[in-house]
Amino acid sequence: MAIAVRVKLFLTLCIGSAGAALALYAGLPAAALIGSALAVSIASLFKLTCTVPAGFRAVAFSIIGSSLGSSLTRDFVNQAIHWPISLFILTICVVTILTVCSLVLVKNFNLSADTALLATSPGALAYAISIASEGIGDIRSIVVIQSVRVLLIITFLPFVLDYFSGHPASSPSSPVPEQMTGPDFFIIFLLTLVLGRLLEKVKVPASYLLVGTVVSGVAHLLGLVSGRPSSVILFLGFTITGTVFGARFSTISRLELKRLLKASLIVVLLSTSIAAVFAMVVSSILSMSYGQVFVAFAPGGVEAMAAMALSLGYDPAFVAVHHLYRIILLIFLLPLILKVANSFMHTKG
Repeated sequence: MAIAVRVKLFLTLCIGSAGAALALYAGLPAAALIGSALAVSIASLFKLTCTVPAGFRAVAFSIIGSSLGSSLTRDFVNQAIHWPISLFILTICVVTILTVCSLVLVKNFNLSADTALLATSPGALAYAISIASEGIGDIRSIVVIQSVRVLLIITFLPFVLDYFSGHPASSPSSPVPEQMTGPDFFIIFLLTLVLGRLLEKVKVPASYLLVGTVVSGVAHLLGLVSGRPSSVILFLGFTITGTVFGARFSTISRLELKRLLKASLIVVLLSTSIAAVFAMVVSSILSMSYGQVFVAFAPGGVEAMAAMALSLGYDPAFVAVHHLYRIILLIFLLPLILKVANSFMHTKG
């Protein structure tokens, strides 16, 4: 029996890796994450996969946390203090998106408050999934809604910007970031695994991702290390992450998939519309290009949005700072909102 389980686990990891590679070849956004998730999800519907052990999840989220923390440099802090008005308005925008979209999912699609909040958190796919993988909310609903959001925004946003800005809609190519040295990454990774395990024992949500972000961020702010983990390591981390939550699709029905697809489209429409309205306000106040502010506020991932800004002639630093700020905001805000929402639901019940 043990051998059969190991064979199925090996098959699951192979399917996830193949999906990630195909998505990368096709040029999809967040290729390793979405490609592995979709491939394993489809395979799960045919009962070809099995649940991935928790140790794999710890490794994957430690890698992703180390990458997120690498953005917390002195340059990031120096850039952030120049845009207090837009960052403040972005905070209101994020809270508005979470509130409006969550209420729609709870009232119209019968999702729990936890699931709705994690499914609608803009630009925090990996963090939301890391929390959900620990038993908070319905990870299947969160995966579907978040994945559809990422795909649609990255695919269609350039054409929307073309309408507003006059720039040709093109597929952005990601800039090559500085790479962290092997020894530096190993130390941060090892610290993250140890401290993450300690916090996991006391039930801290997304402990490995949170610890990785903090440890890597502090090391970068102090100038002890620089750069991000290598692209190979990041590919591995996102592939394992996608495989972990993709394998959980084995119990999802076609009816539920159909229901979640509709919910996903509504969330994309609402979140993008809300971001567009707030971007219009900021553009007017700061006399900035509407397209540039829209990219900074759009509920997409930081790497893809910064690359898109670069390809369309916008300021990539402005865009990157706002997306990084939103990720940091959600890392600390989501656990608090989840507690408040649960307390409210218990009190109401």
